Amino acid sequence: MACAPHPDHDRGLEFDLATLLSRRRTLGLFLGAGAAAALAACTPAPIGQGGAPASSAAATGGAAAPAATGAGPSPAVTRALAGCGTGFPGEAAGPFTADGSNGPNVLEESGVVRRDITSSFGSSSTTVQGVPLEFTLTLLDGANGCRPLAGAAVYAWHCDRDGRYSLYDAGLENENFLRGVQEADGRGRVTFTTVFPGAYNGRWPHIHFEVFESMKNTTGAGRVLKVSQLALPGDACSKVYATAGYGRSRRNFPNTPLAQDGVFGDDGGIRQLAAVSGSPSKGYTASLNVTI
Repeated sequence: MACAPHPDHDRGLEFDLATLLSRRRTLGLFLGAGAAAALAACTPAPIGQGGAPASSAAATGGAAAPAATGAGPSPAVTRALAGCGTGFPGEAAGPFTADGSNGPNVLEESGVVRRDITSSFGSSSTTVQGVPLEFTLTLLDGANGCRPLAGAAVYAWHCDRDGRYSLYDAGLENENFLRGVQEADGRGRVTFTTVFPGAYNGRWPHIHFEVFESMKNTTGAGRVLKVSQLALPGDACSKVYATAGYGRSRRNFPNTPLAQDGVFGDDGGIRQLAAVSGSPSKGYTASLNVTI
């Protein structure tokens, strides 16, 4: 897809990576409340909207999560496990990367460096609809006391509210919405403005991301530090999918419980489950620490 330069982000990228990283999992990790609290004490709190610490609990009220899905571990335990020195699971990038490893290469497009990923850029300006979501990844250097990885780069992508991916699903071949690149700030944070992803059969609701050593390294098969996924809590998913426009996701969501997900199922997403706050009417914020 030929894309015209974006007036604010004239930073065209060139990228041609092979399939990046196979799943790397650590099995059988169980933490008691005391261990979780100790880890949490050395873990920087996830940052929410406006730079304030995000709430450690999902919003309350609304429809309850279907019993078959399960909400997964608590956000407090998730943040502790994603914190200092414990590492973060690597996952397969999936079939809809659009990073040059499986068909389209959105990273070659001028305009992909952006915070708001709700619209296509270049030859299309289609904007997706859905419950607003702002998610923040805090990148930490596990080999150096969990110092922030300032200057690292993140490419993030996810499906729309119907579970479809731009550049791949029928009718969306000329769209590139819900994809973008950000550079980590001095605190190691990248934040994307988007909509709450939908659910499709075979997967628990999630967001994909790749972490590069620097913005420069995204332009020429540079070093990839991590490929992984963020999982969304079940209670927030149930509330969002009960709203208008998410009918397909509402039907699909109960079909793949977290424990049966091919990516998160082996440990219940205990390191990858984001801390989420908000409501369908006001939108949500999500945050997750990613130790490299």
